[in-house]
Amino acid sequence: MHGAPALPAGFSHLPYANPSAPRGGRIVNCVLGGFDSVNPFVVRGVFPPNVITGNVVEPLMARSYDEPFTLYGLLAESVATPEDRSWVEFRLNPAARFSDGKPVTADDVLFSWELLRDRGRPNHRTYYSKVRKASAIDGRTIRFEFSSAEDRELPLIMGLMPILPKHAINPEAFEAGGLAPLIGSGPYVVSQVRAGRTLTLTRNPDYWGNTLNVTQGWGNFGEMRYDFYRDANTMFDAFRKELCDTRNETDPARWASAYEGPALRDGKIVKDEFSSGAPKPINAFVFNTRRELFKDVRVREALGLLFDFEWANANLFHGAYARTGSYFEGSELSARGRPASDAERALLAPFQGSVRNDVMEGRWQPPQSDGSGRDRTQLRAALDLFLKAGWQLKDGVLKNDRGDSFRFEILVRTKDQERIAIAWARDLARAGVKADIRLVDSVQFEARLLSYEFDVTQYLWDNSLSPGNEQSFYWGSAAAASPGTRNYMGAADPAIDAMIAAIVRAHTREDLVAATRALDRTLLSGFYVVPLYHLPKRWIARWSHVGRPQNTALYGPIPETWWRELGQ
Repeated sequence: MHGAPALPAGFSHLPYANPSAPRGGRIVNCVLGGFDSVNPFVVRGVFPPNVITGNVVEPLMARSYDEPFTLYGLLAESVATPEDRSWVEFRLNPAARFSDGKPVTADDVLFSWELLRDRGRPNHRTYYSKVRKASAIDGRTIRFEFSSAEDRELPLIMGLMPILPKHAINPEAFEAGGLAPLIGSGPYVVSQVRAGRTLTLTRNPDYWGNTLNVTQGWGNFGEMRYDFYRDANTMFDAFRKELCDTRNETDPARWASAYEGPALRDGKIVKDEFSSGAPKPINAFVFNTRRELFKDVRVREALGLLFDFEWANANLFHGAYARTGSYFEGSELSARGRPASDAERALLAPFQGSVRNDVMEGRWQPPQSDGSGRDRTQLRAALDLFLKAGWQLKDGVLKNDRGDSFRFEILVRTKDQERIAIAWARDLARAGVKADIRLVDSVQFEARLLSYEFDVTQYLWDNSLSPGNEQSFYWGSAAAASPGTRNYMGAADPAIDAMIAAIVRAHTREDLVAATRALDRTLLSGFYVVPLYHLPKRWIARWSHVGRPQNTALYGPIPETWWRELGQ
């Protein structure tokens, strides 16, 4: 995206993969939730995340997770783009084949572009509609010309486009989703589907890309099975009984003591802690500003003041969490604690008032309580904001001039989410706010997210070291009115849109950092969410028969490079 690729021409393998890793065996992954579709490219249905894309359906190019945003050849053996990035041309590898043996052609690429542009998820429709003209130069060469040269990320976005077989897909039925497995060119095929319960991928012995440098030490398991659980505690018990091979842990109390036992003492269970150079995910309570109750920014700020992180961290999480205070926490992209640079101020100048002074000057921090669970200073500050917004505490109930009480519902899908929602609801009650908590299963939760049918919910966004077009999908005005995006808060602010535009047209890393920090400031000033917390490190437990490379990528551990130890 910026600068030159880190790896030289002719490199042998990605630096975080082990080219000598054994291949074969099975891994069982446990997933919380369910699914009723195996098509991740359409809005309809609930699909297993991070399963089909990459494993079954491949993009034109492969991403290196050891660099902010760099792509290397996969289906495409070469790529060309001019300095202004107004077009991009891909030349397909002549060996590229779908799992049914049919060659991957320029017609398949054009078909995939049209299909996803017209019938895909909102992010695909947004990205691919920026192509002004697409043409096949010959059977293996495709050229995309863009409507504007302002979006310098588009050549890379097109390089990550998933390629689907024209001969095996009915466009008219594509949007229906469903459980019929997709055919792709990836190292795995879908071999078994048990709706909502189990999904099994089997490695294709005839996978066309076995000898590529980007696939060495990648996709090592002969079979990958995903078992779905509706209850988090049951899923943890399944891991302890060796019904699951690995487990991502996010509960500090569980990580501290629940794994204790003979298997851990004997080294059969391994607890790994990983560092990452990527921004920490932003885990937050999200206000749906499409609801009249949350349209006033003072109301949203007041509700955030009433979340007592210090009490929750000490009493619920063994003090293991750090407070999140940025959408790009822990990276150079974060505005937290940094005064705005001249470049940032120039970007924000046309939008006077869009960023608060304390945020602009780097003085704003998430509210900090005394940890007692009854901090009166925070309560008074919140009640002052409510009063300015037309809400007053009367007889223990927060009401407006019409006599309406302040009441809303927090939508959650796990017991862990329910626990922190209960803690916040207790804090809110001190200000006369009534928060009801509704725990639903994963299928219902996803359906309500897609249609924005909630007042407040808990969600986690991942951000990369090279943010780009996906930011429009997260916070852009157009996404706010489009079902199926991740703009769950309904943000619709011209300043946010302008900062996103500055990100995607950035020519240098310095330009990108300035634009991203400016975006961070606009989002923080809008108080669209109550930022929660993050773990300083990533925790993964695994049974010892699962091996992993010694090198960890810039973005953290990459499970696709792990393997089954021979004889175990």
